[in-house]
Amino acid sequence: MSRSHRSVIPGFGLSLGLTVTYLSLIVLLPLSAAFIKTAGMTWEHFWDTVASPRVVASYRISFLASFAAALVNCVFGLVVAWVLVRYPFPGRRVVDALVDLPFALPTAVAGIALTALYAPNGWIGSLFEPYGIKIAFTEIGVFIALTFIGLPFVVRTLQPIIEELEPEFEEASASLGANRWQTIRRVIFPQLLPALLTGFAMAFARALGEYGSVVFISGNMPMRTEITPLLIITKLEQYDYAGATAIAVVMLIASFSLLLVINLLQKWSRRHAAV
Repeated sequence: MSRSHRSVIPGFGLSLGLTVTYLSLIVLLPLSAAFIKTAGMTWEHFWDTVASPRVVASYRISFLASFAAALVNCVFGLVVAWVLVRYPFPGRRVVDALVDLPFALPTAVAGIALTALYAPNGWIGSLFEPYGIKIAFTEIGVFIALTFIGLPFVVRTLQPIIEELEPEFEEASASLGANRWQTIRRVIFPQLLPALLTGFAMAFARALGEYGSVVFISGNMPMRTEITPLLIITKLEQYDYAGATAIAVVMLIASFSLLLVINLLQKWSRRHAAV
C-alpha cells in the first residue's frame, strides 16, 4: 500500500502561483509599462526618437563597449577562476574576496575611483599622458569601467564547473598522448563552454545597463562617449517619458534577442558536449 509523501514545501499549484505572481509584479509589469507607454506614440515619432543620430551613436558605444568588455572578461575571468580553483597559494582567500568587490562597491564610488586612476593626472593616466594616450573621458574609459563591473559574473559562473572538473580527465588525456593544447581544446573547453557562455551573457547584460560607474569616466560627450542609459535618464529629466520608454524598448528587444541567441548556443554546446 503506497503512502502519499507530504512535502515540507507547499504543493506545485501554490508554488507556481506564487512564482508567477512574484515575477509578474517584479518583472512583467514594469516591462509591460514601457511597451504600453511606447505604443501611444505614432510610428513617425517613434522612429525619429530611436533613430536620431545622437541615439544611434549611444547604441554604438553601449553595445560595442559592452560586447568587448564581456569578451575580455571571458578570457581573463576563465584564467582567474582556474587559478583560484586549481592552485593553492598564499593570499588566495584575499584574491577570491577581491573578485566580489565590484558586486559590493557602489557604482558611483567605482566610477569616481576609476576616473581618479585613469584621468590625465591620475596614477595610471599620467603614465600614458606623455604619449598622447587619453583613457578617461574616451571610449577606452567606458570599456575599462564595463570590464571592471562584469568580471565577477564570469568568474563566479565558472568556478563551480572547474571545481567539478576532475584532474584525472586531464591526466588520462596526457597519458593517451594528447599535448596540452589538445587537452584544453577537446577535454577542458567543451565542459566549460556552457558556463562560459552564461558568464558572457550575464556580464554583457550587466554592462549594457550600467550607469553609475560609466557616467563619471566617460565624460558624457554626445556622439562620442554618451551611453544609452544616460540618454534615457536625460530624457526623463526633460519629462520626455515617451522618448525614454521608446529608447528603453529598443534596448530591451536587442538585449532579449542577444540573450536568445546565447541561450541557443548554450543548448547546442551542451548537446555537443554530451555527444
